[in-house]
Parts: sequence; C-alpha cells; structure tokens
Amino acid sequence: MADFDDSRLEDREVLQTYDAELRRLAECGARLRTEWFSASNTVFGLREEDRPRAVIAVGSEGRLIRAVLEPVCPVPFVAWPWPGLPGWVGPLDLVLILATEGSAPALIESAQEATRRGARILIAAPEASSVAEFAASRSTTLVGTSTGDPLAAAMLVLAALHELHLGPPVSVESVADAADMVAEAASPFVDLSSNSAKGLACAVADAQPLVWGGSVLSARAARRVASALRAVTGRAALSADADDLIAVIRATEPVNPFADPFEDGPKADRRPCLLIMDDGESGVDVARAATALRVACDRVDVRSDTLQAGDGEDLARYVTLLQKGRFVAAYLGIGLGASLDG
Repeated sequence: MADFDDSRLEDREVLQTYDAELRRLAECGARLRTEWFSASNTVFGLREEDRPRAVIAVGSEGRLIRAVLEPVCPVPFVAWPWPGLPGWVGPLDLVLILATEGSAPALIESAQEATRRGARILIAAPEASSVAEFAASRSTTLVGTSTGDPLAAAMLVLAALHELHLGPPVSVESVADAADMVAEAASPFVDLSSNSAKGLACAVADAQPLVWGGSVLSARAARRVASALRAVTGRAALSADADDLIAVIRATEPVNPFADPFEDGPKADRRPCLLIMDDGESGVDVARAATALRVACDRVDVRSDTLQAGDGEDLARYVTLLQKGRFVAAYLGIGLGASLDG
C-alpha cells in the first residue's frame, strides 16, 4: 500500500474515482427514509400480542438491537451469531431475522429452524428473497427492505419492536437527519481545513488507531469504526475497554525529541493514536474512564482526538458517531490509495 498523501483528499480527479463509495456513505439518510416510507404501514400495523418469553435476534446488526433493547426490554434478549437457533427456542419466543441480502445460508437455516419450531418471527428482508420464503408462516411478519442497508433494516426492526411494546420509541426521521448532517459536514467538496473527517484521517495516517466508546452504543460505534479502519489500512486498529487500551498506551515509549529519523531510521512499530467516541453520556464511570485514557496519552505523548455526537436521541447520536468514523476511514483509504470496498 502506498504512503499516505493528503493532497489526494483535495484532488477532484482522485475523489471522482471514489465517487461510488463516498456517495454510498452520504446516502445513508436517504436509504433510511426510503426503507421507512415503504415499511412504515407494516410497522404501524403491528399490535401488541402475548408477551414473548424471550427475543432472539439473528443476522447483521443483532448486537446493535441488543444494545438498544437490553436496558428496557421486559423479556430476556439474545443476539445469536451462529446458524440455527438456541435449543430452547420455541412457540413462546420471538425471533428477529435481519437479512438485507436475502440469501445468506446461515440466515436461511435460522429461518427454517424458527418456522419448524413454531416461533413468532419478525423478519426484515427483501420480499422476493430466499430467507423471506423460508420464514413464511402464519406467525411471521415481514418488513420488506430494498436498499440492502443493514443499518436501515435494524432501524425498521427497532421501530417494530416499539410497536410491540418491547423496545424504546424510535424516530427514523431524526436518525436520517443526523446521517445527513454528517454527510454535509464531511462532504468531499469541503476542504481539509474545514472538514474534520479529512483532518482526522491525516492524524491517524501513520498511527495505530485505538478507538474507544464509554457507553453501550458508543462502544458499538467504536467497534464498527475500528473495523472500517482495519479494512482500508490492513492495520490492527483496536477497539476495547478503557483498561485494555490504557495498557497499550502505557507500553508506548515517549517521543524522543532528539531522535534523528535519518540516522536512526524509521521505527517499525507505529505509535498509537486514540479516537474517543463521545455520545454525550455523562455517567461518572464514563467520564472517569475518558479522563484516565487522556492522562495515559499525555504521559507518553500519544495523540488523542474526540468525535462528538451532539444532541438528539440515542440512535441519532449513535449514527452520528458511526458515520463520522466511517468518513474518517474512507478518507484515510483515499489518502493511502486503498480500495474502500471492504
């Protein structure tokens, strides 16, 4: 992979070659609105039935749904990451299937198993898809999707769960607005001096990124952003608890101001760079952990930066952090000349 070149972030010809990838990032809000426009009648048509014994989510973004539901869901919730279903699932349980692709073998297996056991099923998938076909039953509600966006499907499912009195209220429109605001601020047409996503891409260009979020949702965003950074750099971008990241930071040697890069040669190990995902959670434990991370960085001259979510409901702040981080990863990949397909 080539060295990072920040001039690529301002070169219109270079940016044009990444137009499809940047456009997909920028259209997150539009996809949310498209899915909501098509599915809102189905969602609002749901009525609370007998409370399920448990809720089981399979498919992409199952852990996001768990992060939102766990504090308020009146029944146990499981995000199941493997094919099939837990052995105890039966007619008393509600199975959520998020299958925006519609043909994943593992999700087809889960759909078959849920149908065979007589479980109630809430599925977000294209109407003409293998998963929807195998999940069809009298106890199944299909929320049709069309954009292939797992995040949009998750928002539809969360809105549906609220109608079933199993989750908090969800405003898909406010989440879409939050995504639009990030896209506007991080647009490739906004130059580097005013574009924080481009600026942070430059900051982490020669570093080993460490990404941390203190709340449940910001930690989820941190994991997603770290994954995006790994995909474009091939580096070991790490998202972990504060104590684990502090251990990495403390193991870093302080910067030697007298080092001569020509005589000593470049160091093989990249210095860490900490990115804090701040969604506005003001709990004492979150604040204490954030302070400890910044103090650890200061002691060994490790750079730390903060992505802030601003105001709004929990999911809007989550999407703000997620999209900001994804734009940073995209511009980092562009500066490195990498593919953004991952």
